[in-house]
Amino acid sequence: MSYKGSENESTDAFTRELIEGLFNPSDQKISETRTVSEKLSLEINSLFKAAENTELTKPVIDLFVRLKSMNRDLNITPDAFGISKDALLSLAKKHQNIDEHGVSVGGRVNRALPIVEQANKRIVDYLNQKTIEAPSGIELWDSIQENARHIRSSLDISDESWNSYSGQLKHCIDSVEKLSKVIDLPVQIIKEVGRVTQNYRMRMTPYYASLIQPHKINDPVLLQSVPTGEMVDNIGIEIPPVAADHSPARLIDQFYPRVLTIKATNMCAMYCTHCLRIAHIGKKDRIYSDNAYEEALGYIRNNTRIRDVLITGGDAFVLPNQKIKKILKALDDIDHVTMKRLGTRIPVTTPWRIDTELLEILEESNDKKPVRVVTQINTAQEITPISKDAFKRISKSVSSVLNQAVLLKGINDTKVKMWKLCETIQESYVRPYYIFNCSYRNPQFAHFRVPVEKGRDIVESMYGNISGDAIPRYIATAGGKIPLHRSNVVRHEGADLVLKKPWSGESVKYPDADPDEYANPNFSFAKK
Repeated sequence: MSYKGSENESTDAFTRELIEGLFNPSDQKISETRTVSEKLSLEINSLFKAAENTELTKPVIDLFVRLKSMNRDLNITPDAFGISKDALLSLAKKHQNIDEHGVSVGGRVNRALPIVEQANKRIVDYLNQKTIEAPSGIELWDSIQENARHIRSSLDISDESWNSYSGQLKHCIDSVEKLSKVIDLPVQIIKEVGRVTQNYRMRMTPYYASLIQPHKINDPVLLQSVPTGEMVDNIGIEIPPVAADHSPARLIDQFYPRVLTIKATNMCAMYCTHCLRIAHIGKKDRIYSDNAYEEALGYIRNNTRIRDVLITGGDAFVLPNQKIKKILKALDDIDHVTMKRLGTRIPVTTPWRIDTELLEILEESNDKKPVRVVTQINTAQEITPISKDAFKRISKSVSSVLNQAVLLKGINDTKVKMWKLCETIQESYVRPYYIFNCSYRNPQFAHFRVPVEKGRDIVESMYGNISGDAIPRYIATAGGKIPLHRSNVVRHEGADLVLKKPWSGESVKYPDADPDEYANPNFSFAKK
């Protein structure tokens, strides 16, 4: 078996290294050619002929990979099959000529494939565990539908009411009595919930309750929606309510010179057990007076630095469509306001709220100035076929849909859970944007808080393993949003930086920009 070729043909160092390695016994103590079986000889002969007679790169790679494995594992060199170096050099040249980018056999076999193999090992555990440890609502859909049938029956909810926003709110679970009808909880837990709801409101929609998986202790949806005794027991000296110390005008929160928030309502379709604005919820739902909104808008009109306004609450999508339209129009009429955001959990708690009229209002305003919808999804379990469809429809009407998750113990505080959350929402037309460390200002939530170092490890584990735009920024709220990422710049070495790869700990040199070159104003079209 031979293939005529010239050793002088151009080959790169990777290919020369590969071919030389194939002809060196892996065990240096053994120099003689090993006897090969007829079966193995037939296999290699078949691979060689396929490589000879192809106009594809894969058969050539298959041959070299197999020869490499035999050298490594069996100490067999190509000449045991009558294959010369010249023959392999010719096939290597053929491969490089076929490849559109001139990739060499050596580069592909000795470098690229091992890199991919090593990378694949990093995600084996995740791929094996993600559906078990962190199933999405799409994967749990059959179970969720069964839960929904039970809840509809228990609360006497018609199909028409179930499939409507008004029906979901009408039948919301806001008492221990209703809760005990739809979720099988131990008597002691029911008593604890009753104790907490004397001080804090509980509300979840029947749809959101259907996401809870029965008999799963600390189900991530259950933890977010049903308050437990810690919310009372954890209270010490309460820190002033969030925003009490940075509200320069009625309904306004402001940390930054060019960005502010309008807290447009205190209502939500459900009340989360980790709510940053728990003090604003109160005992009664409220849509505020026109005077209140006008004062807030007046402050924005008179502050020409403001360019970005977040409408939130509560939940911005709980506001009637016409109220949303009125506020957006007022902001569109202010020249210096160029960006608008609406904060909402509605798509995961009551997706039927996303009606045609609301989408048309969002699209109309987005045509004038960008509208972004900012949501909060904390577990892949909250993404069902219905909520995914809601986000898809929203994404067609606004400039972007962003997620601000909260890092919460038992809900998303493992690598598998957070990776799965970020990948699932990215596939659902939502971009992972922030992960907030759970608020330190609310002692009620001490049992949900996760150490910063743990959060850093989770976020940094994403780099090099999932899509870059599926990786959120890790943030603490402490007088503004403070990034919590650990610096990956280890040190300086002359003009180089030494960077650490978060996924492997490997250090790598990275040439920094020349400061003199950077400071030179005479470049490109400004060259003199």
